[in-house]
Amino acid sequence: MRTWQVSDVMTAEVAAVGEETPYREIVDLLIRRGISAVPVVDGFRRASLPAAARLMDREQVKRLPVLDDLGRLVGIVTRSDLLRVHLRQDAEIREDVVQEVLRRVLAVQDGLVTVRVRHGEVTLDGRVDRRSSADLAVRLAGQVSGVTRVNSTLGYEQDDTVVLEQEAGITPVA
Repeated sequence: MRTWQVSDVMTAEVAAVGEETPYREIVDLLIRRGISAVPVVDGFRRASLPAAARLMDREQVKRLPVLDDLGRLVGIVTRSDLLRVHLRQDAEIREDVVQEVLRRVLAVQDGLVTVRVRHGEVTLDGRVDRRSSADLAVRLAGQVSGVTRVNSTLGYEQDDTVVLEQEAGITPVA
């Protein structure tokens, strides 16, 4: 599954000024670009989107400049940039669940599980080999970007959770 980073959603075309830039030029640039506030914190290209969102919230800013490893400005990320990743098309979400969760991680054969996505809500129907696979499919599908909820009616051939509990010496709680 893809882990989104700030560099995936930032705007790379940014305006920058140096310390020597005259005040009037800065004001003109702000007006021309429609910039109403300039944050004084910096962000990191490889930061996760949740980390960037937490930083924006903590610093009470709407935008974060993004710097490269040499401290040069390479982009800017806004709150709407961070949210955009969650506005993915249902078809994209479905493709990620099928390819990344079912095929790559769980190695489920084609046709055994049906995946439907509507408005970010994933529904898994069908049968898998083990109960632990059904549980894992639900958890992993819920981690796909853009998924708001996962509904599952997945059945399984074998309840391996009982065997796993016995091997680990865990006594099920009634």
